[in-house]
Amino acid sequence: MASALSRVLAVLRTAAVAAALWLPAATAAGPVLAQEAAVQDGAAQDGAVQAMTVAQDQDGGGADNPAAGTPGPANRLFVQALQLIRQADNTYDVAEEGRLLKEADKLFNDIVTKYPDSPLAVQLVTNQFVGDFDFYEFRSRIRALVCNDALNSLCFLHRIGEMLPPVETPITAARWDWLSLAVAYQQLGDTGRAKEIMAPFVSAVRRGGVADSSGQDLFVARALSLMGQSPLALDITRQINDCSTRIYNLADIAKAAAWRGDSGLTNALADEAKSYASSHNCAWELGLVAQTLLRAGKEAQARTLFLNTVETQFSKFKETRGDCCPPELAVAAADIGEPKLALGLLSTVQDENPWTIPAVLGRLAKRGEAGMAVAYAEQVADIDTRGEAYAELIEAAMKRGEPAVANDLMNRLNKLVDEAAGRRPGLLAQRAKAEKAFYNDDRWRRTFQLSINAAEKASNFVRRDIGAPLLAALVRIETGLPMLD
Repeated sequence: MASALSRVLAVLRTAAVAAALWLPAATAAGPVLAQEAAVQDGAAQDGAVQAMTVAQDQDGGGADNPAAGTPGPANRLFVQALQLIRQADNTYDVAEEGRLLKEADKLFNDIVTKYPDSPLAVQLVTNQFVGDFDFYEFRSRIRALVCNDALNSLCFLHRIGEMLPPVETPITAARWDWLSLAVAYQQLGDTGRAKEIMAPFVSAVRRGGVADSSGQDLFVARALSLMGQSPLALDITRQINDCSTRIYNLADIAKAAAWRGDSGLTNALADEAKSYASSHNCAWELGLVAQTLLRAGKEAQARTLFLNTVETQFSKFKETRGDCCPPELAVAAADIGEPKLALGLLSTVQDENPWTIPAVLGRLAKRGEAGMAVAYAEQVADIDTRGEAYAELIEAAMKRGEPAVANDLMNRLNKLVDEAAGRRPGLLAQRAKAEKAFYNDDRWRRTFQLSINAAEKASNFVRRDIGAPLLAALVRIETGLPMLD
């Protein structure tokens, strides 16, 4: 729902244009009314005249002659749209406001589609001002209409998107937050908005981003795989010669294919990842390959590869005393069912890769190792990470038919949230995720709303980094599937 402040600001923005429409009518009604109207609208009249003059001085794209005083068809639509916006600004009925704004938006779209050669169409397409009318701001207002239902998931997406730092053009940096937003819109049914966000990133890759020596593809292939665009994701991935990015992408495309039930593609990509890793001497990425083989049902191959990789990694560790093991091995150990090894590996990688904690513990709990996982989670120092681990353990307990275990974990998570006094948006999002798993109803929505409220009140530093975690939690709640590790 538009706030009272936004409605007042909207009134001020369009008052100048509206004055040009009302004052002539008042003049025709009589000298007294005209005089009162002139006094009330004198301050706004200059802006109104400016906007109307701009519209009237432009060719409407038809046979009309605006210079002779006959407005062109594009101009007529423009003025009609402004009238609808004025009516929307002056109503307290939320439904009516939304209806009027959408009608105005349709008229603006008609200008662009029916009269593309008109100057007005050019200005609208390029988000230019028309007089004092800000079309870009109007479009933002249209998108905000989804928040007429404040607990709607599309409203959540809109509010999260408003917090994300803008994408710099030309695109040169990885932006998993914006790509996560595109994935979320795709998953929640707004494919148009998803394509709008995704297209510039795909274009950046096509301009040569994948040829970079680092193998950076801006996460585009991974996002495309989650959006069901496997052929395009593979086309991008197969141009990458860097082990890390190539194997990660193949593993994630296979993961998304498995979620969709495409066992053929999952199988083929598991073999492709294994073959590529072998022929290019990939090392730490073998943990990802083992996970992919396991997901494809190739458990024997996965276990053999995993054990050989662990042995090699530990041998190198003894020789160099450097970093022990890649974090993906800890996750693979949990997937394969090696709980002690998984927790041992986890303890060596968790400081640099905190995401591994909920990933490993959740997998162990799903395999029946809840006691070990809960005990480990209790020792996690970071509150947000511990909360995410609890959320994973709650979901695992519910799936295993252990509501008493889930209830105990829910109490622990609620205690963390209460102690944080609403100041940790990530923790609130994890409670929302846990509530969906535990109650399987819509009460999570109010908790998620509180999470976004907390994020909007937080520091710039928090808002900058919280977008992707919030989106991952929302997608998990709505689809039952994670974004990506």
